[in-house]
Amino acid sequence: MCKTTGGISIDLLKGNVRQIYFRYLGAAFGSALISSIYGLVDSAMVGQYQGPEGTAALAIVAPVWNIIYSLGLLTGIGGSVLLSAARGAGRQKEGDEYFTAALAGTVFFAAVSWLAIAFFDAPLLRLFGARDALLPLAQQYLLPVKFVVPLFLFNQMLAAFLRNDGAPGLATAAVLADGVFNVFGDYFFVFTCDMGVFGAGLATAIGSGITFTVMLSHFFSRRCTLRPVRFRNAGTKLRQILTTGFSTFFLDIAMGILTMLFNRQILQGLGTDALAVYGVIVNVSTMVQCCAYSVGQAAQPILSASFGAGKWGRIRAALKYALMAAAFFSAVWTLLVFLFPNGFIRIFMSPTGDILRIAPAILRSYGVSFLLLPLNIFSTYYFQSLMKPRASFSVSVLRGLVLSGALIYALPALLGPGAVWFAMPVTEAVTAVGVCVLIVRYTRPAPQTPE
Repeated sequence: MCKTTGGISIDLLKGNVRQIYFRYLGAAFGSALISSIYGLVDSAMVGQYQGPEGTAALAIVAPVWNIIYSLGLLTGIGGSVLLSAARGAGRQKEGDEYFTAALAGTVFFAAVSWLAIAFFDAPLLRLFGARDALLPLAQQYLLPVKFVVPLFLFNQMLAAFLRNDGAPGLATAAVLADGVFNVFGDYFFVFTCDMGVFGAGLATAIGSGITFTVMLSHFFSRRCTLRPVRFRNAGTKLRQILTTGFSTFFLDIAMGILTMLFNRQILQGLGTDALAVYGVIVNVSTMVQCCAYSVGQAAQPILSASFGAGKWGRIRAALKYALMAAAFFSAVWTLLVFLFPNGFIRIFMSPTGDILRIAPAILRSYGVSFLLLPLNIFSTYYFQSLMKPRASFSVSVLRGLVLSGALIYALPALLGPGAVWFAMPVTEAVTAVGVCVLIVRYTRPAPQTPE
C-alpha cells in the first residue's frame, strides 16, 4: 500500500515520473480498451443480427451516450483536477469540498438526464437524425437503458476521483467486470434469447450496475481518502468545477453534436449505405478517442498535484511521456484504418457488396484525422491541470464544434457530398497548430539550476 500525505500519494510528488505515468497509463488504457471492446461488441452483435440498419440505428443513439458521458466527465474531471491541486498544495479540507460539490452536481445532472431520456427519447432520436425505419430500432436499444441512466454519469465521475485517490486499478477492474459481462451478455441476450437490439441495450444497462457496484467498494476501503463534508459557498465550488471540467465535457458533447450533423449530411447527400459506414467510423473514432482520454487521464493526477506543489520539472516530464503515448496511439490507429478498412466493416455488420466497395475510401479519408486527434484531446487535460481553462475551452470548442461544424456543411457545398469525410482531418490539423503554440506558451522552461 502506498503511503499518503495530506491525501496525496507520495509517489505523485516524489516518485519516478516515468514509472508513475506508465502505471497510470496502463490502468487508464485498460479501462479505455475494455470500454471500447464492449462498445464494439454492442455494435457488432446488433450489426450481425439486424444488418446495416442495426449499425445505422446505433449511430443514431451515439449522441445520447455522448451527452450522458460528458456530464459525468464534467463533474468528475473538473472536481478531481481541483481536488488534486488543492491536496498538492496541502489544503486537504478544500479538496474534500470539491469532491462534495462534484457529487452534488452529478446528482443534479443525473436527474435531468434521466427525465429527458425517459420521457423524450423519440424527439431526441429524431433530432439526432433518426428516420422512420431507424427510430424503432434505436428506441428498442434505449428502452432498458432508461432505467439506469444515472449510473452512467456516476461511473464517469467516480472513475475520475478514484484515479486521483490512488485507486486507478479499481476503476479499471470495475470497467473490466462490466466488459466481461457485456461480451457474454450481449451474445446471450441478442442471439440466444433472440432479443436483438433490445438485448444489447439490456446487457449494457446491467453492466453499468456492475461497474457502479465495484467502484462503490472503494469507499469501504481504508485507502479511501474521499470524504463528503459540509461547507459554505457550494455554488462557488460547483462553478469552479464546471469551469475547470467544461472542456472535457465539451469534447464528448461536441462529438454527439457532430455525429448528428454528419448523420443529416450523409443521409441527405450520400444515402443509407454511407450512413452505415459512418456508424463504423463512429465506433472506431470512439476507440481512438478513448485511447486519447487515457493519455490525458494518466497524466492529469501527476500534473494537477505537481502544479499545486509548484514542481515544474515533474510537469515537463509528464508532458514528455504523454506526448510519446499520444504519438504511439496516433500511428497505430491510422495504420490500422489504412491497412484494414473492410476488416472494421466486417466486424460491425454483415456488409453488402456496395458497402464493401465504398467503405475503404471513406474510412481512409476520415482516418487521416487520427494522426492528430490524440494530441488535441490530451491538450485539454494538460491545460485543465495547469489551471488554464480558457486555453482548454478554446481548443475543445474550436475542434469540437466551431471549425468542424462549419466544415461539415462548407466542404460538401463547395466540393460535393463526398468531401464531408475530410471535415475532421482539416479540423484536427488546424487545431494542432494552435495546441502546439499554447503548450509552448504555458509550459515553463527548465530552470538554469535544478528545481
